[in-house]
Amino acid sequence: RLLANNGLIGSMGRSYGAGDNASMESFFSLLQKNVLNTRRWENREDLRLAIVTWIETKYNRRRRQRALGKLTPVEFEMIYAAANAA
Repeated sequence: RLLANNGLIGSMGRSYGAGDNASMESFFSLLQKNVLNTRRWENREDLRLAIVTWIETKYNRRRRQRALGKLTPVEFEMIYAAANAA
């Protein structure tokens, strides 16, 4: 009911399907540890800015992803773009 009252729709994977959403679970765990739980946020705009800053300066540029061959998302994107430009 809480979701509906706030205009949201819940999403659930299959029961006991740990791999269904593992990458997003990992991302949100890191987001919670590195941004959400670091302080009490005064307003949504401050939190939004902190999330975007963390994603763009730390997560996408420094964190190597196993699914991307141990490259960061930025490195992967640059290699992919160069390969497709040729």
